[in-house]
Amino acid sequence: MPAHEGHHRSYDAVIVGGGHNGLVAAAYLARAGRSVLVLERLGNTGGAAVSTRPFAGVDARLSRYSYLVSLLPKKIVRDLGLDFRVRTRNVSSYTPVERDGRPTGLLVGGGERRTREAFARLTGGEREYQSWQRFYDMTGHVAQRIFPTLTEPLPTRDELRLRVGDEEAWRVLFEEPIGAAVEDRFADDLVRGVVLTDALIGTFADAHDPSLKQNRCFLYHVIGGGTGAWDVPVGGMGALTDALATAARDAGAVLATGHEAVRIETDGSAAEITYRTADGEGAVGARHVLVNASPQQLAVLTGDQPPTPAEGAQLKVNMLLKRLPRLRDSEVDPREAFAGTFHVAEGYQELATAHAQAAAGRLPTAPPSEIYCHSLTDPTILGPDLVEQGYQTLTLFGLHTPARLFDRDNDAVRDELLKSTLAQLDAHLAEPLADCLATDADGRPCIEAKTPLDLERDLRLPGGNIFHRELSWPYAQEGTGRWGVETRHANVLLCGAGAVRGGGVSGVPGHNAAMAVLEELGD
Repeated sequence: MPAHEGHHRSYDAVIVGGGHNGLVAAAYLARAGRSVLVLERLGNTGGAAVSTRPFAGVDARLSRYSYLVSLLPKKIVRDLGLDFRVRTRNVSSYTPVERDGRPTGLLVGGGERRTREAFARLTGGEREYQSWQRFYDMTGHVAQRIFPTLTEPLPTRDELRLRVGDEEAWRVLFEEPIGAAVEDRFADDLVRGVVLTDALIGTFADAHDPSLKQNRCFLYHVIGGGTGAWDVPVGGMGALTDALATAARDAGAVLATGHEAVRIETDGSAAEITYRTADGEGAVGARHVLVNASPQQLAVLTGDQPPTPAEGAQLKVNMLLKRLPRLRDSEVDPREAFAGTFHVAEGYQELATAHAQAAAGRLPTAPPSEIYCHSLTDPTILGPDLVEQGYQTLTLFGLHTPARLFDRDNDAVRDELLKSTLAQLDAHLAEPLADCLATDADGRPCIEAKTPLDLERDLRLPGGNIFHRELSWPYAQEGTGRWGVETRHANVLLCGAGAVRGGGVSGVPGHNAAMAVLEELGD
């Protein structure tokens, strides 16, 4: 909307940033009868949770940045009456490998019998499968205990430990590097690697990093929904943020796109937010300000000292294929292998080597990545003609590629990394991926890649970190406040991924910031 159109001079709450967390907060507050204004810098809401058509003249609407849903509580969907659905993937993962000169792999999913047989085919016995079952029974128990707490006031560490009620699980996940548990419980290098990958999504760490940032990443990847399942958003990730925007508007919130907040002045009880549009600057008053941006951007807006950015470490690649490629492992159907998470170069030792090389300032010689095909589970993101012709999407997420590696020449390093990453995939295919790529209206291959520096430029993610900063433990620590969204300014809250219990597409920080406001107001 143009500057000033439909604006009041003051609102109960002004939300800076129209990503999914900001929209969640806007919808909750507006439904509670509060006047709400959302200021969004870009020409559309949604932030990183958007669907776009990246390839010219091709009717494929892809989840360009974030792409799967696990951490979004059903409570938020119910509370806000969202027209949004997810579908479960029938296959959890497939990991190809060559052993004794022949292609094989590990398919997890399709039922207990098939998974047990797949473990036996790879490892020659029952031990690894039984260890797998015991380990994920343990994480499942933890998920059931912890996930419901994400939308409650922060528990103390002791309260959360008591709630988990399993001292071994607490030690494994909260007190010692996850690498110790992986090595103690599993013997097969490939199985170890599959387990470890959940600790490394967007997190540059070794399995034995003493900071335990890999443990925090692992925890958030196994507690979603109380099960740890990662589901496919029907209609793409933009379907969620479109539904949230509709819910916020229907409740009375004003969504102002093309409005960039540039300054927040506050005395702790009232605030003034200055914003910039194509037509000039304006200002609006607010009782509360909720910032759906990074802690760095919050500091810039309030004039505080910004924290040191946390470095991002991922390569995101979107592709459209004319058909799925055939696999060298002929015992696995590509439609199953790519329906779940397809792990590439993610054996335990391969992950350690890639981390060591990147830590030394070099691109990994065998870049690890994981891939999945959204359109196998949800073909609605493709136009009917593409579906009829058998087209499919592929989403690739690369690990251990910290932002520092791209500083010398982002474009050149991106091209080099993409080439070597796809070469690792090709090693497991019976035909080159390039032969399967679709082309756009200009005859160019339908493939795009985003580095941490690209995400920093496009989405203002500091250091390209997809979590805004390193993930936090889901319990209260010094300075975290009651809901984990508080700042040093009494009426300014952080409702983005950098809040405590933020990160991922969850809506949790937006919910919690709204609850903090309503609680203060006595609602």
